[in-house]
Amino acid sequence: MKPEMMLLAWAVVLTFGQMLVAATGATLQVGLPMLASNRENMPPLTGWAGRADRAHDNMLESLVLFAALVLIAVMAGKTNPTTLLGAQIFLWARLAYAVIYLAGIPWLRTAVWLVSVIGLILIFLQLI
Repeated sequence: MKPEMMLLAWAVVLTFGQMLVAATGATLQVGLPMLASNRENMPPLTGWAGRADRAHDNMLESLVLFAALVLIAVMAGKTNPTTLLGAQIFLWARLAYAVIYLAGIPWLRTAVWLVSVIGLILIFLQLI
């Protein structure tokens, strides 16, 4: 298996972990009956629970892009040290992003998000 594919698998694990943290925060804030319902009239999540939910949503958006780029690179036989570096940068930046977002550090969160985008760009540049 290409190392980029293993990093994609770890990105899925990170996304799943973020989902569990977000679900835990939501459960603590609004209760399991509300989460098990249709969630109509559910109050907005606030504090760390809201940040965990938003961080997870952002990871889902980024995971789609990362997965597409990694799969294209692998299928096209375009993997190389730069695609591996891009995948590594993406994964570690996304892990840092999750922790920093949960901690509520806005400008650092944005900077780390940009680092993850640089990882995506590195992979993309190998495809063109």
